[in-house]
Amino acid sequence: MELPLQEDEQSMQSLKLSLKQRQGIYLASGSTHPKLAEDIATFMGLELGLVERKQFPNTEQYVRYGNSVRGQHVFIIQALAASNGCSVNDSLMELMLMIDAARRSSAREITVVAPYMAYSRQDRKARGREPISAAAVIQMLQGAGADRLVSVDMHSPQTQAAFYGPFDHLMAEPLLTEALKVRVKADLSSFIVVSPDGGRAKVAEDYAGKLNIEVVHMPKSRDVNDSSKIIRPDFIGEVEGRTCFLIDDMIDTAGTLVSAAKTLKDSGARRIIVGATHGLFSFPALERLRDAPIDEVIVTDTVPLEDAQKILGNRLFVLPSASVIGRALSEIATNGSVSKMFNDRNNR
Repeated sequence: MELPLQEDEQSMQSLKLSLKQRQGIYLASGSTHPKLAEDIATFMGLELGLVERKQFPNTEQYVRYGNSVRGQHVFIIQALAASNGCSVNDSLMELMLMIDAARRSSAREITVVAPYMAYSRQDRKARGREPISAAAVIQMLQGAGADRLVSVDMHSPQTQAAFYGPFDHLMAEPLLTEALKVRVKADLSSFIVVSPDGGRAKVAEDYAGKLNIEVVHMPKSRDVNDSSKIIRPDFIGEVEGRTCFLIDDMIDTAGTLVSAAKTLKDSGARRIIVGATHGLFSFPALERLRDAPIDEVIVTDTVPLEDAQKILGNRLFVLPSASVIGRALSEIATNGSVSKMFNDRNNR
């Protein structure tokens, strides 16, 4: 179900485009998440441009713009996620072809909007002879002809450095913060923000500051004999009798969040609410979350969520992201400021 929000009026209101500006824009959607693209187009007062696509018998892809894009600013919206039997790499390849088609059709400018950017966690060399996959993907997009990139809550914002041009990093924090405020209201002492690992400590502190509630950091380590096993402390004293907010940038297989939730429940937590920007829910995430002591899962709709809604039901709350993305694209189209939407905090 979708959670109603009272959005920040200054940063999230629709920026209506003039007729002349609308005529200079071609908003196109990939096949991964067309519903989000439609919502963004509606927010901006636009219609999605026609895109023809098909798959050859050998699984190669084909795309073609249904109308002329000559001299236009083409915005290509494609979440790099698995959907409808297509893999992440299928989504990426389709996006590459859409960029190339726009460039070869004399588009004035090409902005790639990837609400979720695949491979973003592989942002450094952890071992010898490894690729830095995040940089490789970003450079592929630039090589295909992208002039500008837009994404939401990159795992590592510093990955922007791999792109030689404008790279707008949007934040879902306003949406998630508002959703959590609805739950906290004035009962501050009954709630606490929990960082599920050291890497999310600063983010947890930011949310706690905005909600004006306490924060606790939960240590995590890996079993030396089995790196797939997560080791947690047996007890976290600060959470007894309280509602815990577990905040992360994405939920993939949910191993980290579920292990944290079990420790919190064993420590006497009253309720556990998980919040994340990207609900990837890779196998076996949905089964883990279904059986975990988690009362609510709050995510944005940066990726398709049909399967998650079927399995998690009313425990899943979906925050529409079209207002954040649409506002940013309107600012880009009118040479406005994306950073001001987030008080210049979106590049950290």
